[in-house]
Amino acid sequence: MRRRTLSTLILLAVGLATATPATAQVSKEVTLDDCIQMALEKNLDIRTTRLLPKRYRFNLNATTAAYDPNFQGSFDVGRANQPGGVDTEGRPYAGSSSSTVSGSVGFGGLLPTGLEYSLTGSVADEEYTTAGFPFSNARGFTGFRLTQPLLRNFWIDGTRLNIVLGRSALHRSRLTLQQQLIATITQVELGYLDLIAARETVKVQEKAVQLAEQLWVENKKRVAVGVMAPLDEKQAESQLAASRADLLSARNSMQLRQNALKRLLDDNFPAWMDTEIIPAERLAALPQTFSLQDSWSKGMILRPDLQQATSALEDQNVSLKYAKNQVFPQLDLVGSYGLTGNAFEVSGALDRLRQAGGDSYSVGVVFRVPITNQAARNRRRAAQVSVEEALLDLKQLEQQIMVEIHDAVSTARSSYERVDATRASVDYAQQALDAEQKKLANGKSTSFQVLQLQRDLTASESRNIDAVTQYNAALARLAQSEGSTLERHQVTFDFDE
Repeated sequence: MRRRTLSTLILLAVGLATATPATAQVSKEVTLDDCIQMALEKNLDIRTTRLLPKRYRFNLNATTAAYDPNFQGSFDVGRANQPGGVDTEGRPYAGSSSSTVSGSVGFGGLLPTGLEYSLTGSVADEEYTTAGFPFSNARGFTGFRLTQPLLRNFWIDGTRLNIVLGRSALHRSRLTLQQQLIATITQVELGYLDLIAARETVKVQEKAVQLAEQLWVENKKRVAVGVMAPLDEKQAESQLAASRADLLSARNSMQLRQNALKRLLDDNFPAWMDTEIIPAERLAALPQTFSLQDSWSKGMILRPDLQQATSALEDQNVSLKYAKNQVFPQLDLVGSYGLTGNAFEVSGALDRLRQAGGDSYSVGVVFRVPITNQAARNRRRAAQVSVEEALLDLKQLEQQIMVEIHDAVSTARSSYERVDATRASVDYAQQALDAEQKKLANGKSTSFQVLQLQRDLTASESRNIDAVTQYNAALARLAQSEGSTLERHQVTFDFDE
């Protein structure tokens, strides 16, 4: 009697422990699309990666600013005094002094063709005093100078190389963001499935507790009337305690899945502490036709990492083009033209300048080449090796993607077959338990057999939940392998926001 009372108290304590604590939680029913939308807006990984295109856009703008013209100006005031003296013939000569005020303005820059240009205008006013006799002179000038490379830096130079590489870096940053979107959406989908599975597992364990409790109560009555041995009651009591412990574990697992999903959905986890996420969707294994060739085609087109590798190869080809150009000697065509004006006063010099009183021009070439040019030649060879490395990396990634997709397709097919098998297992386990319970009621079976079949049913239901979950997870991972996750969930995203 004491043992029975003690067992009852233990079961009561376990029951209280398994009871859901009374909290002020608010239930929030969400669909998978709701979760994906919340993640797109507030997931920290997405928000961090979303800054990359902005940063690379600013870097590209800074690089293209090399073509912005530069304005420059100067202003000088100077004075020089030369003392008098006696020359070698013994003749005295008077001292002299001069003062100069000059200024210039202009602008220059670089064009995408490699042409360097500068346009300047200057004016200078000079006053001289020699032997007590003052005189003055003013000069004005306006003109331009051009320098156009004909060999080295002709079809590509450092500025154009940096702009091409900057555009590629911007493109790859968008691909990085796209890859992060795919990864995060896949994580959200898997987390959503895990939460549904956890909730279904809790239901299975609750059902197991009910079956065990029902059997324990019935066995207790049979023992009381003397038609069953006390050992059968203890077996049922032990099964009930074990089922309650499994229920505790299932509820804790569900809470962990809740937290994992909440972390993906928002950047403020504490705000979700009092919210219970209720999936609006249920586990279902919808049949799907798989085509390895179609999946491979998608992967070769949609995978962001493959596009990044292709972009990296293009960058290496451009760098090789630049390295080849740098092997050529420098041959620049230079030319200049200007107008000059001289007078006693600045105003007169400017009038002469406007009247084109004088002009000057020049045309020529500048040639320069290193004696051995070993530096440029070795840079070209290194660039060729880099192209070969990038090409091999691309081929390796293509092969890796094809294997990954093949594995994902095989896993999805196998997972669907497992769903059918586990579903049939549940049906058979339920039928076997029902039959055994009837036999027990008629005294033709034992409590041990019923307990075993209850455990079998719980295990079969858990395997079926796992199979359906794994099948849907396999579909999500297949889409990730193909790079079709955004298309699958109809997600559009402005990468320049």
